[in-house]
Amino acid sequence: MPTRKNTFSSWRRRLAQRAVHAAWSWVQRTGSLTAEHPGRFRFGAIGTGTRLAFPLGTVFGEPWIHLGAHCIIGEQVTLTAGLTPDLDLGPDPILRIGDGVVLGRGSHVVADTSVTIGSDCYFGPYVYVTSTNHSYDDPHQPIGKQWPRMEPVEIGPGCWIGTGAVILPGARIGRNVVVAAGSVVRGEVPDHAVVAGAPARVVRRWTPDEGWQPPLRTPPPVPIPDGVTSEQLIALGELDEEAAARLAALGEAQQSRGARR
Repeated sequence: MPTRKNTFSSWRRRLAQRAVHAAWSWVQRTGSLTAEHPGRFRFGAIGTGTRLAFPLGTVFGEPWIHLGAHCIIGEQVTLTAGLTPDLDLGPDPILRIGDGVVLGRGSHVVADTSVTIGSDCYFGPYVYVTSTNHSYDDPHQPIGKQWPRMEPVEIGPGCWIGTGAVILPGARIGRNVVVAAGSVVRGEVPDHAVVAGAPARVVRRWTPDEGWQPPLRTPPPVPIPDGVTSEQLIALGELDEEAAARLAALGEAQQSRGARR
């Protein structure tokens, strides 16, 4: 015989789930940091519209951390300035993050010396940026006890850093650069390049004279036209393949008639 469903127990479980999710949403909203509500943290600068999601990762040296406006710092993101907390790092900021930067969940930005991230950079989750590397010069000393090497890191504006990428000390990444997921970057990367691999190398680059070399294999995406509503987009998403093909053919026919005129 089929087992009777305990509707009362099921109702209580649904109610408990809703309560837990509502409480966690409240905790996330309340625990997030903004310029208006920085909590116990005293950042050197934090711009309008910037939000650090809760739960935070490790954050210290915040007087030497400058965050631009309208940044999104994901959950469990580490932001540190200096080797250890409570150091006096001087008058200038150590970690500078420009306007409109997105740092994906679980990313780490470790600025023992200068790290600069330009405006409008997007980081996937679990990206690791560091200005410090362990040294192993002395074969008789544990590596963790040897004084590390430090070099400044610069990431130009408009870059996309893929999931799990590692940016090593001394990296100088140009403007509008794509770093493929899982890449390990060190040294100079020119503007408008795509790099991939460990160590990363340039696999595609744009120049004014030649465009993209090697050429792109797919056409550029078409932006959503002005005036299209969310309801219209939802309706398009619900079309089956046959209806979508008819609609596309109709659009091409209208464009063709317009061109003949």
